[in-house]
Amino acid sequence: MSLFKRSVVSEITSHAGVVFSTLVVVWLSVLLVRLLGEAAGGTIGADVVLGLATFSTITALPTIMTVALFIAVLTTVTRNYRESEMVVWFASGLSLADWLRPVMRVAIPVAFIVAVLTLEASPWAYRQIGEYRERFEQRSDLSKVTAGQFGESNDGARVFFAENPTDPHDELGHVFVRAIDPEWLSVLTAESAHTEVQPNGDRFLVLGAGHRYDLKPGSPEFRMVAFEHYGVRLESKTATDPVDAARAAAERSSKARSTFQLMNDNTTSAWSQVMWRLSMPLAALNLALLAIPLGAVNPRLGRSGDLLISGLVALLYMNLINLVRAWISDGRVPFSVGSWAIHAAVLLFGLYLFHRRLRVKAPRDKGGKPPRPAAA
Repeated sequence: MSLFKRSVVSEITSHAGVVFSTLVVVWLSVLLVRLLGEAAGGTIGADVVLGLATFSTITALPTIMTVALFIAVLTTVTRNYRESEMVVWFASGLSLADWLRPVMRVAIPVAFIVAVLTLEASPWAYRQIGEYRERFEQRSDLSKVTAGQFGESNDGARVFFAENPTDPHDELGHVFVRAIDPEWLSVLTAESAHTEVQPNGDRFLVLGAGHRYDLKPGSPEFRMVAFEHYGVRLESKTATDPVDAARAAAERSSKARSTFQLMNDNTTSAWSQVMWRLSMPLAALNLALLAIPLGAVNPRLGRSGDLLISGLVALLYMNLINLVRAWISDGRVPFSVGSWAIHAAVLLFGLYLFHRRLRVKAPRDKGGKPPRPAAA
């Protein structure tokens, strides 16, 4: 490999690594804040936050890698123009078209990894995310309780709070429960709580010594009961195995289904998901090619305007992919057209930019007309 190709490949790889790591850190920061907020609100369990963050990051890797590759190529080309290194390469007999081979040397492996992620890894990660959330929804109310935090179930019909247990045989310490049913508003307090499983498989939440207060809204009727032990049957949300039910619910999502399953479904929604999975590796190649002419800037001009335009072009491209995906899902555009039309249009736009950058304009005289050829 020539010195030019080695330097370009090395610089693009270095820039891509920095941009990729930065985007992953930003993504994880935002994601962890959102997941921790859901865990604090009782939507998910605190024990699955790291697992959900890992699988969610896998689903975001195709977009992150595509953007990182585009920024890496763009900044490499722009830096060569800004620091006048491109003048040296041009003086050595190279042109902007000679950037295609070293850029493709980096872009093709990245596009292959993106294809593997979108076609195989991302659906698997979405299935794991769906199973995590479905298993948490199928837990009993007691298993969702975190000591020191308020929780709710049945869409807010039951609110509970528990402290840490003082007795090692108890699962929860002091318990406070507010329950609403069609007739009564109930408040229960107990010193402790634990679960018991009967020989027939029924599960009960057994409260220790405490009180129950019942109030009928709109009526003076009031009841108060003191108890030494109070058992509440914990009904399962489904009679099937929770693991199998969670897996079945997760696989119902189009994002979690494998590409082969989506093609067998033969629905517009399934084909729109297939279109998106095939579009990401093509978008990685197109954006890498598009970054070469977009990065060819005038070193005498400011850099912010060119970078802004380049970013808007890439953003427009990604949004058009999502737009075509929605059109395919709605049946407005057939899959046979939408799967390649937007990529062909962007490729033609990139070739047009290459043509403009490579075209040598004829010199003009002071009057604005090309000079006449000298007489023989």
